Amino acid sequence: MTFGRRRLLVGLGLLPLALGSGCKDKGKVSAEEARANVRMLVELAEKDVAEIDRGLPEGAKKMAAHLAKEGDAKQPDAKSNAPQVRSALLKMRQQVPDLGVAKSTFFAFTDDKGIAVRNDLEQDTMAGKDLVAAYPDLKKALAGEAYVTTQGQFPGVPNPQGPDKEWVAGVPVKRDDGSLIGLLVTGWTYRRFAYHLQEALKRDLQDRLMRENDKGKLPVLYVLLFDKDGVYGARGTPAPDEKALAELGLTAKTAGGPVDAPLLIADRPFGYAAARVPKLGPDVGIVVLRSEI
Repeated sequence: MTFGRRRLLVGLGLLPLALGSGCKDKGKVSAEEARANVRMLVELAEKDVAEIDRGLPEGAKKMAAHLAKEGDAKQPDAKSNAPQVRSALLKMRQQVPDLGVAKSTFFAFTDDKGIAVRNDLEQDTMAGKDLVAAYPDLKKALAGEAYVTTQGQFPGVPNPQGPDKEWVAGVPVKRDDGSLIGLLVTGWTYRRFAYHLQEALKRDLQDRLMRENDKGKLPVLYVLLFDKDGVYGARGTPAPDEKALAELGLTAKTAGGPVDAPLLIADRPFGYAAARVPKLGPDVGIVVLRSEI
C-alpha cells in the first residue's frame, strides 16, 4: 500500500491510525496476564496451607511419642532438654510427608503455658518467648482445640525490607491420658511466603516459554501478600512499587472478589491483579505486579 493511499483510507476512516490489531496498552496486557497469575498463586497458597492442615495434627502425635521416649513415659521432660526437643521436631517433620514438604520457616514446641521451649532452627530466637502473647488465638489450642490458625507479629529484630507478619498454626501435644504437654507450632512470614510464591510463578512462566520455544524474556514481576495494614513483598521488591500497591487499599478493593487494573509507577506501565486467600486470614490476599518487556 502506497503512503498516499494509506492517508486516503485513514481519512475515510477505513484504516485505524494504530496499525496492527495486536497493539494494546502494555499496562492492560500486564493486568490481564497478572489476573491469570494470581489465580494460579491462590490455588498454590491453598495447597500450601492444606499441607499444614493435614500434617500438623499427625505431627503432634509424633512429637508426643518422641518426647515420651526421651523422658518418663508420663512426664516427658521437654523444658530441661531443649536439644532433645529440637531432635524430636526434626524427626517428626521427616516422618510426616506433608510437613516434610511444607513451606514453613519454623517448627516450634512450647510448654503447657505457651512458652517456647525450642524450635527446629540452628539459631533459636524463640526459646523462652511467650508465643501465646504474640499469637493470642493459640490460647484456643492450649484450651484443647484440635487445630488453630492465626496471624500476628513475633517480637524480634525488624525486617530490613519493612514491617512483616506471620501466618501461624498450632495444635496441642498430649500425653496418652489426654493431658497437655505443650503446643506444636509452625508458620511462615508474609514476606518469606511471598518469595516462595514469586519463585514458583517465575518457574511456571519460564517453563511455559521453554515448552512453546519462545525466546522472549520474562516480565518484570513481583508477588506480595497484603492485608488491611499494608503489603509485604519479598526481598528485592522495590520500595516505590510496594508503596504504590499499599496506597491502592487492596483489602477494600478485593472485598467483592479479585480485581486487576493497569498501574503506572515511575513512568513505567505495570498491571496488577489481587485476590483474597481466606485460608491465610479473613483479609489476607495475594497481589501480582508485572510489566511486560
